[in-house]
Amino acid sequence: MKELILFSGLFLMLSCQQKPKLDPNINPFFQEWSTPFNVPPFMDIKNEDYMPAFKKGMEDNLAEIDIIIKNSESPTFANTIEELERTGKLLSKVQRVFSNLASSNTNPKLQELQRELSPLLSAHYDKIALNKDLFNRVEEIWKNRESLDLTKEQQKLLKDNRKQFVRSGALLDESQKKKITEINSKISQLSTEFGQNLLAETNGFELILNKSDLDGLSDAVVSAAYEAASQKMDKADSEDEKEKYKDKYVFTPHRTSMYPFLTESTRRDLREKLYNSYIMRGDNNNETDNNNIAAQMATLRADRSKIMGYETHSHFVLEENMLKTPDEVYDLLIQLWKPALKRAKAEVADMQAVADSEGKDFKIAAWDWWHYSEKVRKEKYDLDESAIRPYLSLDNVIQGVFNTTNKLWGLKFREIFDIDSYHPDARIWEVTDKDGSHLAIFIGDYFTRSNKRGGAWMSSFKGQSNLDGRQRPIVVNVCNFPAPVGDNPSLLSFENAVTLFHEFGHAMHGILTDVTYGSMAGTSGPRDFIELPSQLLEHWVSEPEVLKSFATHYETGESIPDELIQKLLKAGKFNQGFINTEYLAASLLDMDWHTMSLGDAQNISNNFEKKSMNKIGLLDEIAPRYRSTYFAHIFSGGYSSGYYSYVHAAVLDSDAFEAFKEAGNVFDPELSSKLRKQIYEKGSTEEAMDLFVNFRGRKPIIEPLLKVRGLDGSSD
Repeated sequence: MKELILFSGLFLMLSCQQKPKLDPNINPFFQEWSTPFNVPPFMDIKNEDYMPAFKKGMEDNLAEIDIIIKNSESPTFANTIEELERTGKLLSKVQRVFSNLASSNTNPKLQELQRELSPLLSAHYDKIALNKDLFNRVEEIWKNRESLDLTKEQQKLLKDNRKQFVRSGALLDESQKKKITEINSKISQLSTEFGQNLLAETNGFELILNKSDLDGLSDAVVSAAYEAASQKMDKADSEDEKEKYKDKYVFTPHRTSMYPFLTESTRRDLREKLYNSYIMRGDNNNETDNNNIAAQMATLRADRSKIMGYETHSHFVLEENMLKTPDEVYDLLIQLWKPALKRAKAEVADMQAVADSEGKDFKIAAWDWWHYSEKVRKEKYDLDESAIRPYLSLDNVIQGVFNTTNKLWGLKFREIFDIDSYHPDARIWEVTDKDGSHLAIFIGDYFTRSNKRGGAWMSSFKGQSNLDGRQRPIVVNVCNFPAPVGDNPSLLSFENAVTLFHEFGHAMHGILTDVTYGSMAGTSGPRDFIELPSQLLEHWVSEPEVLKSFATHYETGESIPDELIQKLLKAGKFNQGFINTEYLAASLLDMDWHTMSLGDAQNISNNFEKKSMNKIGLLDEIAPRYRSTYFAHIFSGGYSSGYYSYVHAAVLDSDAFEAFKEAGNVFDPELSSKLRKQIYEKGSTEEAMDLFVNFRGRKPIIEPLLKVRGLDGSSD
């Protein structure tokens, strides 16, 4: 891995120090970590260490709760709410490491532990959330809140705590509490099963090709496929298995493998085969089929919502978001659906015209979209994706996002080489503020591998808090970009570059956060707000001055030509019909799954998804971005009734970035400072709408988003 240099002398390798040793006879989670910046000692942690640490963490957590309950003093903010903040440190310590590695670097043992731990952890947190004595203490403080001298942040924490207890079922009778606990446990189990099935399905298909099957593919794509086959051959256990991959080329349903193939391959039959392997994941009537799991989870969520007194699961979820009702969400989605569908139909017509001009006798199908949309793009904008990639090496794009945050807020990044990470691909940086003070540790794990779930995300190994001294976070970005091939670096598409900026926006939310109470730090706010800090940072990657600052050819060192930048920007609204339609279809599917009554949920038909999509008139040429059986966001993530959040946040981020455009400087110092103080530092210490208004000076409007995406009629 090449050393990344951002500023003169910034990335000098640290002097090698003797690695602090833990006692091998004591569970590493039971010891103080003397590693630099308290980065987890990954190499000292074994699979068998997790379960004992989880069990002790839960025991300690309940003992801490018991101390709070048995406090003979009258409940106060300090002896109840703040003490609650201090509980569960060991449990959090082990859970952060485990959950991160179970997603990014899993193995059969971790997967087994996931299945075991899911119901145990669910039951544990229910014990706390449904503890009557604990809730009574919180309720007493809540009733006396007007007489307490609380800061704005403390008032919000008290409100959030009380609400969390109520929304967990604290006001229910004992039989209802028991039922809620059972439902939560079952949902947790099913969620884990869904995610593991999806990983198995994604890894379970390979398109193994001969050299004669590679028509149309660029040298870079061919080399990557050959490397994938070689790696599989090296790992094969038998000679027969090795022979299967010898001198072959492998493509998989991972997007970094699939999308280049769908774009470049002239073999329509193979495009269809690979595409169908992707959209049929979890829907193959086998042991890893997810249809029944999705239906069970929808039913359980509907049941839980009914017990809690809500009309549907969506009503329950949205109570905590900026958009408060299903009607508000549907209104937003349909408002965008109509112009998006119109654009998508026009895009199909453009592609069909190209196919017809080539003398093809087929109707454009879903597996043709990438191939023919690229031909249309080349025709309309003279833009070839392959011409962009050489300027977007991974190191270049990382440098770009680091430079961007340096210009916005004065942040600096120093790569650290003498700390063990959890995988050789994962790199570690120290982040310092403009005054040189330590802000955070940032870990970047960027390449696709078989034991990493799909997609891209941000998480943390340690949170931020100022309650008992200054505690700064350890934040991680995980992506699935193509790995380097041979001596060449990892070359990203422009879409990959946008994803990197997006996830780093989440990282900035975690890195810049500066709150007293850890439960309110970073990305702890409403789902339809926390995508604002991530999506907002995406805007900078498209700015010419930003692109020019980092996009240099990996072989020649030449800066990206102005002509290519202009072509890229002109093509910015290209294919927005497809992009928005597939996203909105998935968002509407999510809402349909979770606006069912219990009775409807109990009678879900096998063609539920088909009916949902027929209702909105989804084109045959487009599938929802996520079909139900691989919709991990809603069935194994935290986005049920929340996948719309990305477009709601897009309303916010388009309007917020418009402020910089109005100022005539995308690095305007006053706006940058205001953005940091009012958005990135605040966590959930204030209501989300108040945070936006504090920055923008008014509530958000949708017009900037319609303009950005070409859905205002200007690009028809």
